Amino acid sequence: MPEKQGNEQKLAELILYISEKCANDPMFGATKLNKILFFSDFLFHAYNGTGITNVEYQKLPAGPAPRRFLPVRTEMIEKHDLAVQEVELKSGYTQKRTVNLRRPDLELFNGAEIAMVDRVIESLRDCDARDTSDKSHEMVGWIVVDEGDTIPYNTVYFSNPPLTQAEIYSAQEFKRKKESAVLAH
Repeated sequence: MPEKQGNEQKLAELILYISEKCANDPMFGATKLNKILFFSDFLFHAYNGTGITNVEYQKLPAGPAPRRFLPVRTEMIEKHDLAVQEVELKSGYTQKRTVNLRRPDLELFNGAEIAMVDRVIESLRDCDARDTSDKSHEMVGWIVVDEGDTIPYNTVYFSNPPLTQAEIYSAQEFKRKKESAVLAH
C-alpha cells in the first residue's frame, strides 16, 4: 500500500478513535476534532521526529485541519464507519459531531501514539470550538503560512510568539523548501 494511503488509513482510524473517546464531550464537534488531530500529530512530531499520521495540514480560518479531512470523512460515511450528527447550539451555530459506527483499528498505532492523542483530548476536555481554534492560532506553523497553505511539521520546533524575524524567516524557508520539493516531483 502506498505511504499516502497508509497515512489516510491512520487518519481515518484516528477519527474513529477520537470520536469514540469524545462521545460524551458536549463541546466535541468538527472544529475540536480537527484540532485534536493537529495537536496530536504535531506534538508527536516534536518528541519523535515524525507525526502519527503524517498527513498534510492546511491553514483554515478556524485553525489547522488535515487537507484531506473531508474526502476521508466522506469515504468513511459511505462505508458506514462514521456518521455526522448535527446539533443546534444555543449560540445559533450547528455543531457537526462525528459518531463512530464501528470500533477503531488500533493495530495501526503504537502505545506512544495513542498516549499522545489521549493527552491532547484530556488537555482540550473543557475547551469549546472557539477555545481550541484560539489555541491552534498560537502555533507558529499556523501564524507563518497563508490561508490554504500547508503547515510544515518542522514549524513545531519554533517558539511561540512573539517570534523573532529570524524565526519567521526560518519557518517561511521550511515552507518554501517543502513547496520546491513538491514541485520537483
